[in-house]
Amino acid sequence: MTVEERRPPAVGAQIKRWRTERGLTLAGVSEQSGLNVGYLSQIENDKASPSLSCLATLSEALEVPIAWFFMGEVPPPKVVLAADRPHEEHEGLGRIELVDRGESRDVSIVEAVAKTGSRAGLHAHTGDEHHVVLSGRWRMSQGDHVVDLGPGDYLRWDGSIPHDAEVIGPDEGRVLIITLARR
Repeated sequence: MTVEERRPPAVGAQIKRWRTERGLTLAGVSEQSGLNVGYLSQIENDKASPSLSCLATLSEALEVPIAWFFMGEVPPPKVVLAADRPHEEHEGLGRIELVDRGESRDVSIVEAVAKTGSRAGLHAHTGDEHHVVLSGRWRMSQGDHVVDLGPGDYLRWDGSIPHDAEVIGPDEGRVLIITLARR
C-alpha cells in the first residue's frame, strides 16, 4: 500500500459546508472551538488532517454529528411525479399506481384508486401490509375481522392471511399501501 492510498479522509469541504450553513466565520468557529483560525483554514482546504479529538471539538462547535464530516458526494433524492407513475388496471379493484416506480430498495409503495363497489378479491402474500386511506370509504376484511375506514385511517395486517378490500362509500376510494419490497 502506498502512502497516497493511506491518506486520511478529506473532511475539509464538509466542515466548510456546515460552517457556512450555520452562518459562521472561521473566527466564529475559532472562538467557539478554541482552535486557531489559520489551522481551521488549513483543515477546510484539506492541507491539515485533524485528529478525532479536533473533529469532536468542531462537531460540538458546529452542532452536527461528527459522522457528517465524512459524508462524500450525496446522491440526489429520487423524485417520481404523480403523472409519471407506472400503473396497471387490477381486475375488480381498479387502478394500481407504483408510487415509487417500483425502485425502492426496502419497501413497495402503491396507491390503489377504485370506484364504489370495486374490490380487490381475496388474496394473500408475505409480510405485513400497511394501509393509509387517502379518500373514500373502505371495508377491509381478514378472517372474521371486518373494519370500515375513512380518510386518514390506518390499518396494518399480516399479508400472509387471506384478506380483501372494498370501496363502500359513494365516492371513489384511494388508499396508500406499503409493504416490504419483493425482489
